[in-house]
Amino acid sequence: MDMGISGLRVLVTAGASGIGREVVRAFIAEDAKVHTCDVDRDALAALKTSDPKVTQSVADVSDRDQVSKLFDDALKALGGLDVLVNNAGIAGPTGKIEDIHPDDWDRCLAINITGQYNCARLAVPHLRQSQNASMVCVSSLAGRLGFAMRTPYAAAKWAVVGLMKSLAIELGEDGIRVNAILPGVVEGDRQERVLQAKAQARGVSFNQVRDEALAAVSMHTMVTPQQLADMMVFLASPRGRTISGQAISICGDTQMLA
Repeated sequence: MDMGISGLRVLVTAGASGIGREVVRAFIAEDAKVHTCDVDRDALAALKTSDPKVTQSVADVSDRDQVSKLFDDALKALGGLDVLVNNAGIAGPTGKIEDIHPDDWDRCLAINITGQYNCARLAVPHLRQSQNASMVCVSSLAGRLGFAMRTPYAAAKWAVVGLMKSLAIELGEDGIRVNAILPGVVEGDRQERVLQAKAQARGVSFNQVRDEALAAVSMHTMVTPQQLADMMVFLASPRGRTISGQAISICGDTQMLA
């Protein structure tokens, strides 16, 4: 299916691996122009080899000077901006609230929510000049459900939904649509690390934690990064031109986060 986004100018944060890399590739497959950033230089080098059409920058989204340089690079490479995918995020610490170090709390929020603000504030003036402008903020099902032992992550992801909804209202008159994606349990190395950390914190086996997580999913399955990427492409296409202000869960109908 032709999504009608050939030449669309897209900036994806944290796009060198995991979900971000699938998002980058999904847009490239539709002949969009994509710039990405990451803090992992090795992952960026690998992406340059595997996907040479993608331009890139090294950037930590919590650092405003680095974000400013990222936007300079992206605008130079793309010639403007139609889409911002605010994807950068970290899992943050796992543990009881009294055991979470304040530095770990601060770092989780600095990347997962302040990083989205840092990018959005620079993107909006350029999105206003686009005829097909949109922003996709990656939250999490933890942004709709409580998540024991993952309080900084959940707090930040709830904040992402609030940021998205407020921006959708604020920017609607400019024709800029803003949505959030709320992934459930996503296949990949990061999810395995999260489950392993939770198993260790609880003193139980990895298999027990994984089985508990999937028991709360009506479809008893994990989500693939490609499914998330496909939704983001749709939202950024003309087919999604009236979808804004939505927190869209892609989770196999997850009832709780274990």
